[in-house]
Amino acid sequence: METIMFPKREEYARIAARPHLDFGKLEASVDAILADVRQNGDKAVAKYGEMFDGAKLASLEVTDGEKAEAELSVSRELKEAIELAHKNIETFHRSQQPRHAKVATSPGVTCWQKSVPIQKVGLYVPGGSAPLFSTVLMLATPANIAGCGEIVLCTPPQRDGKVHPAVVVAARIAGVGRIFKAGGVQAIGAMAYGTETIPKVYKIFGPGNQYVMAAKQRVSLRDVAIDMPAGPSEVCVIADEGADAAFVAADLLSQAEHGPDSQVLLVTTSESLIGRVKEEIGRQLAALPRMGIAAKALGNSKIVLVADSDEAIRLSNAYAPEHLIIQTADCDALAEKVVNAGSVFLGKYACESAGDYASGTNHTLPTSAYAKAYSGVNLDSFCRKITFQSLTEEGARNIGPAVMEMAAAESLDAHKNAMALRMEGARQR
Repeated sequence: METIMFPKREEYARIAARPHLDFGKLEASVDAILADVRQNGDKAVAKYGEMFDGAKLASLEVTDGEKAEAELSVSRELKEAIELAHKNIETFHRSQQPRHAKVATSPGVTCWQKSVPIQKVGLYVPGGSAPLFSTVLMLATPANIAGCGEIVLCTPPQRDGKVHPAVVVAARIAGVGRIFKAGGVQAIGAMAYGTETIPKVYKIFGPGNQYVMAAKQRVSLRDVAIDMPAGPSEVCVIADEGADAAFVAADLLSQAEHGPDSQVLLVTTSESLIGRVKEEIGRQLAALPRMGIAAKALGNSKIVLVADSDEAIRLSNAYAPEHLIIQTADCDALAEKVVNAGSVFLGKYACESAGDYASGTNHTLPTSAYAKAYSGVNLDSFCRKITFQSLTEEGARNIGPAVMEMAAAESLDAHKNAMALRMEGARQR
């Protein structure tokens, strides 16, 4: 990890830069796969499943027999853990249900809003080196609470042509009926365009690598909505002299192990903590099964020493991290100053892993500084808001003159006439 001492503000942009692939080559590959899936449907999806996942598929959809087999393969302890996480996620997301009231904006003019679920949603659950069955809970739980009519789940198959059993069990617990063996760009294309087997949806949700993120952005231009740009995972840890170095190192490594293109950032006011954290990283890294992946991610990562906590939060807001951990004595005060972050973890016991799995908040969050403009997945992500208004004769009289004046000023005479006719009719009665 690169160590930066007391950076000037003009250095913030370099510190906040994420690792990137060659986007020219990436986009060319993504476009070619999407075009193939659009034209050839199931055949293309199966072809790329064999090419990228090493799985020769007899069927794209997970069968009832495979679901039953998966139930027997998952331990009771893991099922109980998934059920506990689901309960907490459901509790938190149910608390987000809107309460819409009718509002009289003027006498005789009533306005209100209704929340309507998106009828067809597609959930993408990454597989690859780590099957993220927790993502099933994070996406399917609010989709069901919202009342989405059709929920489609795509996830990469294992080499044996089956979906990881824990993903199947999590899907059952979270209420997903149909699971498809499709990963990467081909899964995004299948849900965007529809194939013979995989239904077309109206909105696609879920994190992924830079290829998945690029594919989501491509299909969102004209074919389907997406939740947000969500690429390689990242964390920023703000820590002071009193922070536990072992905890800080563990938090950094928990993000680094996601993938070689992940990134972690430590911002601290304590020079002595830097040495202690580096020592802990070395010790803990050596014991990790995913040591190679985490080590590559650490190569993209930085430790920054700043003068005080105000500068630490300024740098964090410039970075706009997916996950922000604040392990300082004044963490509650610093939390009030956070304006750019996906999800925030306060205090020494609030590890990012808690939010990834079982605290109840959603772990599908904006990355690559998109937290400056996007929220993480929440109940509203699965809904549309439709507005209504009702006018009585009194209402037309009250706002009619303003409507006609404004329409005339915009040279929209038909707009003016629509209100003028109503005002004239009201006067004649």
